[in-house]
Amino acid sequence: MFSGNAWAICGVVSGVNATVTPTAPLTLTAADRCDRCGAQAYVRVVLSSGDLMFCGHHAKAYEDKLREAAVEWVDETATLG
Repeated sequence: MFSGNAWAICGVVSGVNATVTPTAPLTLTAADRCDRCGAQAYVRVVLSSGDLMFCGHHAKAYEDKLREAAVEWVDETATLG
């Protein structure tokens, strides 16, 4: 019977389909691996197209280019002993 707004005057839209992208965990774990070499990841780079994870070495190597495109840069290299 109704299409679009539930009521002609209420402004509530019904029948909306949406895709929700789950957020990444706040911290990296020992199971997270560098996308370049497979070592333990200490840096997560959140891009609009998805996440990349890097060990400290590869994060440093690609930092200049990735920081420009990053939505978020999570650096946990300070936890290295």
